[in-house]
Amino acid sequence: MNIVTLVGSARKDSYNRSIANYIQKRYEELLTVELVDIKDLPHFDQDQEEDPPAKVKEFKKKIKDSDGVLIVTPEYNHSVPGMLKNAIDWTSRVDHVMTGKPVLIIGSSPGMLGTVRCQLHLRQILAAPGVSAKVLPGNEVFIGMVHEKLDDQGSITDEPTIKFLDMVLHNFIKFQKEIINKTEDK
Repeated sequence: MNIVTLVGSARKDSYNRSIANYIQKRYEELLTVELVDIKDLPHFDQDQEEDPPAKVKEFKKKIKDSDGVLIVTPEYNHSVPGMLKNAIDWTSRVDHVMTGKPVLIIGSSPGMLGTVRCQLHLRQILAAPGVSAKVLPGNEVFIGMVHEKLDDQGSITDEPTIKFLDMVLHNFIKFQKEIINKTEDK
């Protein structure tokens, strides 16, 4: 299963990038996880949507060719980071590469709530008509106090968090297979 991962933080020592890297390593037997850098995507411009810059075309192709999308993101000002929203805006135009795509959302923060508000907004965005992604229901991953759950190499050390991620990733794989089977039955 080929998963494209979007990290909503450009920060070099991003907790969320550490979580994405951890998932890439821990589940390498089950998933091929490719982290796609979204920080250098140009701002969405409707005048360019029919023929976007090469960087956008490449990004959209990776989404289209994937079996699913993992979004690992912080929360900025009680909402979705701008660069993540910008990336999703590009996917929502012309060829709608997120439509029907299975998506798993994970968020971490040093605070107690671990991106609850961001994920509420993100779910609304992903349900928009131009996006229409299939977000894994009932599996909300909010990793609060993340700085206490990672070691110096960025690996998760908190056993309850690891067990929860194991369960959710297996649920996501099952969810993706169900979506594929429904699509093939049509």
